[in-house]
Amino acid sequence: MYRQVMEVNPSTFQHAGHPVESVSWLDAIQFCNQLSSLSGLKCYYQVDGETVSVIPDADGYRLPTDGEWEYACRANSSAAQYGPVENIAWYADNSDQSTHPVGQKAANEFGLHDMLGNVWEWRWDVYDPEVYGSYRIFRGGGWADESRGCLASNRRRSHPTYTIDDLGFRVARNL
Repeated sequence: MYRQVMEVNPSTFQHAGHPVESVSWLDAIQFCNQLSSLSGLKCYYQVDGETVSVIPDADGYRLPTDGEWEYACRANSSAAQYGPVENIAWYADNSDQSTHPVGQKAANEFGLHDMLGNVWEWRWDVYDPEVYGSYRIFRGGGWADESRGCLASNRRRSHPTYTIDDLGFRVARNL
């Protein structure tokens, strides 16, 4: 989908059905706006260089907030993982050092696949602006992480321009 919308694929692992990775938070924001435009929806983000603001009444695509992502990941569970990690996630012990096509592992109770493992996912939220400035949150663990990294409660952060081969995103639609 990323290649279709953006006409480029920055991924290290460019196999059919694999999640996009090696995208920055700013790339994810641009994708959301482009997908919104192509879908005839009002873009959710106003972008001016590295400054991004929200258009609250927009009906377009966006990154989930940190709270939305955790709710979607846990799917009414209080557990750190929504199933045995080998059944729900691609991680260091079973990934063979690569991403895998989405949807091959068991879904959570909401029917969502790959909430843990495969690739980390950018969130909208700033991590701690007083300490880290504009650093953004990503969640979920990736193919290179140990199983303890693939937890619903685990979060990391980085600069909005950061890219790596186990970091991607998923989108939500604003209603």
